[in-house]
Amino acid sequence: MVAKLTSMKPLSKQDYLRKIPSVDELLRAPDIQELCARFPRAAVTSTVQRVLAETRRTLLARADGAPGDGDFSLQDIQQQVAAHLQKTCKPSLQRVINATGVVIHTNLGRAPLAEHALRLVAETASRYSNLEFDLERGERGSRYVHVREILQQITGAQDAFVVNNNAAAVLLCLSTLARGREVIISRGELIEIGGSFRIPEVMEQSGAQLREVGTTNRTHLGDYRQAITEHTALILKVHPSNYQLVGFTADVSLRDLKQLGTEFHLPVMFDMGSGNLIPPQQFGLQDEPTVQEAVNQGADIITFSGDKLVGGPQAGIILGETGVIAAIARNPLTRALRIDKLTLAALEATLRLYSCDPDCFRHIPVLSMLSVAENTLKKCARTIVRALKKHAVPMDIAVVQDSSKIGGGSYPLHDLPTWAVSLAPKTMSPQDLERKLRTGTPPVIVRINRERVIIDTRTLFPEEAGMVAKAIIALFAQTA
Repeated sequence: MVAKLTSMKPLSKQDYLRKIPSVDELLRAPDIQELCARFPRAAVTSTVQRVLAETRRTLLARADGAPGDGDFSLQDIQQQVAAHLQKTCKPSLQRVINATGVVIHTNLGRAPLAEHALRLVAETASRYSNLEFDLERGERGSRYVHVREILQQITGAQDAFVVNNNAAAVLLCLSTLARGREVIISRGELIEIGGSFRIPEVMEQSGAQLREVGTTNRTHLGDYRQAITEHTALILKVHPSNYQLVGFTADVSLRDLKQLGTEFHLPVMFDMGSGNLIPPQQFGLQDEPTVQEAVNQGADIITFSGDKLVGGPQAGIILGETGVIAAIARNPLTRALRIDKLTLAALEATLRLYSCDPDCFRHIPVLSMLSVAENTLKKCARTIVRALKKHAVPMDIAVVQDSSKIGGGSYPLHDLPTWAVSLAPKTMSPQDLERKLRTGTPPVIVRINRERVIIDTRTLFPEEAGMVAKAIIALFAQTA
């Protein structure tokens, strides 16, 4: 170990820099040699170099050049190298407990997968599969056949195709049907989707030309009719699933647009966004179009997400007439946008639950969370409160009625009645408690309302109530 400086003579930054061990010196140290046995030597070397560079930058940034609390010894830097390597090997993507009450939480991975989907994903990932192999004929097949028939059965569509997300589905359809030509769309449907992506920008990338009609709040059938020219390739309707216009409004139904399209021999496309496969009345929700209704109303092309309300993995589902789907499948963009085998496995397993499982509400997490009884939520909240009071955590604790959100750009005006645990810590601020829970193991994501931390039980899995209670108890045990 490098000895600490004992001279009373002021030292320059260069004096301190010379005390920092070299890369070779560190790599010969016994503790670093142990790390080389546990991690690839190249990773250890690069980490040593990174830690030394950071140490030098920190020293040079100080006004007086003094090392402060650190003495830049071998031991000090070895500990930093070990900590960096441990952090590097820990997955960045990790499980969190969603106690926010937002069921389809975009930032927390949207829809959790059903157990059936997880099993098929694991089996498909760990072994070979018939991804693109026709077992009947013994020759190359298509990956899309694994979900085509089940989508036809569930929705009543003539044909189906899938890509990696719904924005890609919209891009691919517009590129196939309207590249270099005009697409008519209402100004009130020029929405922005997640990540600041906007429908006009997606249309521009497809090569289609945007033709806006109507106004922000009112569009009539005559507006579409007047906009049709020899350059028109497609009529596009976009369901505003992430917002609603109220008041003095008017829009045109899909059925009326289909009649107009038939009159002028133009295809009509409906981008549903979230996409309901089950009538929302079964959840006690407001009226929203279902995919089956859109098919029955004659839309030539329908696009929607595989996650969100469907409850599967992120995917873009395209339904339509056989000839149109065949043209889309031939587009060279399909190679860049194609769905991978793990997503395909998860999507197939989720869709088969809709088709084959009368109890799919219980087995698809999103549907289960949307339909859970209020009494069940109240019992869960009371379980957490009992555990916290038993350990006398220094907080004001209460079971309260609250409201949850569906999330994922779905039902923006609809709240779900819920029961939650309300916490007012006495030894720290609500913001501190939120941060400590968020950065704990496992991270617990909560929300703050009126200076109280809210734990919404709607989005907790059955085993997570106990985990949340233990996380809070452990947190206050550490600060006692």
